[in-house]
Amino acid sequence: MLPNRKSIRLAGYDYSQSGIYFITICSYGKLPIFGSIRNNIMRLNRLGKIVQEELSKTAVIRSNINIDEFIIMPNHLHSIISITDSTGTARHAHTNEKFGRPVQGSIPTIIRSFKSAVTKSAHELGLFIKSQIWHRNYYEHVIRNEEALERIRNYIITNPENWSRDTDNPDHSGKNLFKVWLDQYNIFKSIDNPNY
Repeated sequence: MLPNRKSIRLAGYDYSQSGIYFITICSYGKLPIFGSIRNNIMRLNRLGKIVQEELSKTAVIRSNINIDEFIIMPNHLHSIISITDSTGTARHAHTNEKFGRPVQGSIPTIIRSFKSAVTKSAHELGLFIKSQIWHRNYYEHVIRNEEALERIRNYIITNPENWSRDTDNPDHSGKNLFKVWLDQYNIFKSIDNPNY
């Protein structure tokens, strides 16, 4: 019997509708397989470059998707993804989405397609043929205002220079002020699940 898996989605939120999302996707076991940081600069290896290429393609093949800001780190990536309506406006819509039922153009479907594309490209190049690349889940947060958007953009841009304090870094130390801010806004509470 398979264990019951708890949904990491925000209850009652339609992830196929227009909105702006902060996404974090980790490597399997949080292993540093995408490259390394030297002198506060992220240096992508071949797999990291595949991740970057496939993330860029995500917006190209879906006309209503925009990749705002992103960074690929040694063992994870952060991205701001916006889904726009037909007028190009990002906005939020609260309806019911059933967990486990793929919806075309939704955040879960976009992430699943992205992960699959990276894995396929890596296998075609002989990388990670017998190894798993991705952690099963991912972290998402619905960005609700301009202040949050700017803070998250800044965090993404400065992530390499703050790697020593990044909680996704196995050797981190010190306080990560961004995560403190997230906690204050209840982002790591039940409204947006941190089990990525």
